[in-house]
Amino acid sequence: MNITGFTRNKLTLVILTSLAALSAAPMTQAGSAIDLGTVQSNGTGSGTTAAKQASAPYQAPTKASLKATEPQSQIDQHFIENNAAPTANYTDIVTIAPSVADVAPNGPGGMESQGLTMRGFQDGQFNVTFDDIPFSDSNDFTHHSTNYFMPQDTGKIIVDRGPGNASTIGDATFGGTIAVQSRQPEDVAALTPYASFGSHKSDLFGLRYDTGVLKNLGDTKAYINYKNSSTNGALTYAAQKRQNLVFKSETPIGDNTVLTLFGMYNKIHQNVLIGATKAQITQFGPNYGLNNDPTSQAYYGYNYDKITADLEYIDLKSLLGSWTIDNKLYTYAYHHAGFNGGDPNGETPNGTIYGANNVPGQRMSMNYRSFGDIFRVARNLGPGRFKAGVWLDRQKNTRTQYEIDDTLGGLINGTSLLAATDRNMNDSLITAQPYAEYDWKPTDRLTVTPGVKLAYFHRTINALVNQKTGNPLYYAQSWSKALPSISLHYKIENNWTAYAQWAKGFLAPNLNIFYTADPSLSQVSPEQTTNTQIGTVWQSHALTLSADLYHIDFNNKVESRKIGSNTIFYNAGGAVYKGAEAEATYYVGQGFSLYGNGSINSAKDKTTGQWLPNAPDRTYAAGLIFNQGSYYASLIAKHVGKRYGDLAGNGTPIEPLSPYTVANLNASYTFKGAAGPLHDAKLSFQVNDLFNKTSIFALAGYTGGANTPLYWTLPGRSYSLSLSIGL
Repeated sequence: MNITGFTRNKLTLVILTSLAALSAAPMTQAGSAIDLGTVQSNGTGSGTTAAKQASAPYQAPTKASLKATEPQSQIDQHFIENNAAPTANYTDIVTIAPSVADVAPNGPGGMESQGLTMRGFQDGQFNVTFDDIPFSDSNDFTHHSTNYFMPQDTGKIIVDRGPGNASTIGDATFGGTIAVQSRQPEDVAALTPYASFGSHKSDLFGLRYDTGVLKNLGDTKAYINYKNSSTNGALTYAAQKRQNLVFKSETPIGDNTVLTLFGMYNKIHQNVLIGATKAQITQFGPNYGLNNDPTSQAYYGYNYDKITADLEYIDLKSLLGSWTIDNKLYTYAYHHAGFNGGDPNGETPNGTIYGANNVPGQRMSMNYRSFGDIFRVARNLGPGRFKAGVWLDRQKNTRTQYEIDDTLGGLINGTSLLAATDRNMNDSLITAQPYAEYDWKPTDRLTVTPGVKLAYFHRTINALVNQKTGNPLYYAQSWSKALPSISLHYKIENNWTAYAQWAKGFLAPNLNIFYTADPSLSQVSPEQTTNTQIGTVWQSHALTLSADLYHIDFNNKVESRKIGSNTIFYNAGGAVYKGAEAEATYYVGQGFSLYGNGSINSAKDKTTGQWLPNAPDRTYAAGLIFNQGSYYASLIAKHVGKRYGDLAGNGTPIEPLSPYTVANLNASYTFKGAAGPLHDAKLSFQVNDLFNKTSIFALAGYTGGANTPLYWTLPGRSYSLSLSIGL
C-alpha cells in the first residue's frame, strides 16, 4: 500500500467518524464546573474580542508573565494561529524569541531542525517538554522536531531561558526549557476542515472535530485532529510526507477532580539531507540537496527515513482537602528506519564486495519507548505554599547500523552480517528527580522560593557491536546530584514585577562516554551550570515590556583524550555565558502594534577565552502588526548575528558565519458569523523569507571522505495559502 492511498483511506475514515459523532453528540455552550488550573485560557483576560484585540498583551508575539521568576518568552495561540506556517515545527515558531535562532533549510517543517540554539546552548543542552512531559533521545537528549506535534494542536509555547526552580524537571535543565502546551477542547461542538497550498508543491489537508460539552458523558469535552501534509521541499529531491493524529479529552469527576486523556500519533517519510559543500552550492545552486541519478550515492531513492512516533498520557488532577494532587502517567515512542548512501557528497568512490561500480550505503534503525510518571502535590502552609513531587522515567533504546549495497536493493555489504555491522546496541536510561520547594510570602508583594531537587540517573549498555570501538560491551553506571535553587519575585505594582534567581542547572552525561573499550577508566561528573539572573516585567493595556540580565557559569565540561588504545572521558574547564535580553509590544491604536526584541550574547570558553560554536553574538526582531475586526496582518523580521561553525583542535573558532535577516509576511481574514459555507471561515496568506535570502547560515558537518565542510543555506522565498471552515 503506498503512503498516498493510506492517507486518503484514513482521512475518509476520520471524516465519516467525525460526522457520525457530530450527529450523535448534543451541542451546548455550557462549560464544566471545575477548572483546577488544567484548562488554560487561550485569551488574555475577560472582555469582548474587540477589547482584547486592542491591547498589547493580546497582540504581543512574545511576552513574559508577570509571575515569571526567570527570563521567559510566552508565545500564545493567537500568534501561532496567525503567523506559524501550517506545516511548521515548534522550532520554527520559537525562533521569534530573543536569544533563539534556527532556520528550516527545506522550508517550514520540511525537515528536522538544523542548528536550534538558545543563548548559545545547542539542542540536547536544554529541555523540550510537551504538556510538562520531558521527551528526548536518551543517548544525547536531542529532539526530533518533525515527529510529534504540529501548530494546529499547539496552544502555547513558553521559552524559559534558565534551569527553572526545583520543580522544573528534565534531563537537560542545563540551558533552559522550551515548554509546548497542547490546545484545549472547545466548549461548543464544531467540525473544522482546513487546507493549505504553497511553494514546492506543498499542501496540507486536515480535519478537527470538537465534541463540545457532552452532558450525557459527565460534561466531557474532547477533540480529534487529523493532518496530512506533503512537500517537495526547498532543496532538490528533498520530499516529505507526513500524517499526524491528535486526540484530547477532559472530564470533570465531581467538583474537585479533572481527568485528561491525550494521544498523538505521527508517521513520516522524508528524504535525508546532510548538507552541501561550497563546490556543490556553486555548481548546482544554494538549493542543492540530493539528485536523481541511481548510480550516485546522493540518489534520493537511497537517502530516506521512515519514522513513526506516538505520545500518550493520562492526567488526574484533584483537590483533596487542602492538598492539590496532580499525577500524570505517560509513554512516548520513536521508531526510525533510516537509509543513506555511503558518502552522498561524492568524495568516496563507488564499490562494494559485489562490484566496483555498485553504490555503497547504510541502513540504520533507532527504536525506543519511554514510560514515566510525574507526581506533584501542593498545599498552603504557613505564610506560603509548599510544593513537592517526583519525576520517574525509563527509556529503552535499540540502535543498529549496517553497511549495504544500494545497487542490489540493500543487500548486506560484508562477508558476514557481523562484518557489515557498524553498531548493534541496546541501552537504557532511568531517571528519578524528587523535589521540594516553598513559596514563602513574607509580605503581600514579595515571594521567596527556595528549593532543592535530587537528580539521579542510571545508564546501561548491552552492545554486541559498540559504536566507535566495534567490540562488545556490557556496562552500567549511575550518577546523582543535588540541585539547589532560590528565586525572589517582587510585585512593584499590579502590572509591574521584578525577579532575581540563583539556580543550578545540569546535563546528564551522554551515552557516548560508553563508546570506549573500558568506560570504567573514565571519571565523569554531570556538566553543571550556576545561573544568576535578574529581570523585570511590565504589562499594561498599551505596552508589554520585559528585560533581563544573565550570567551562567558552566563547569565540568566533558572532554576526551586517547591513552594507548583507550579513549578516556573526563571533566575539564567550562564556559561563561552572559548577556542582556529585552522584548516589547506597543499598541499604537486603530489596530496597529509595534513589536521588537533583542539580545546581546556572549558565550566563551573559560580556558581559551574563545567564542563557542553556533553561539550568535546577538539577535534582533522587529515588526508591525495590524489586527482589527476580521483582519490580521504582520511583517516581522528576525536578525541573527555573527557566529562560528566549529572549533579547531587548539580551541580557535573556525568556519565564520555571516549575520542574516529573514522577514516573514502574514495576512488573514476571518468571516466571523458569516452565513452559509463560510461560517467562521478563515483565509490566510503567508510569505516566508520575503526578501529571498539563500546564503549559507550554518555548518552542517563534514564529508566522510576528506572532511570537507558541509553547509546549510537559507531556503529562499516561499508562499502558502490556507483556508479553514467552521461547520
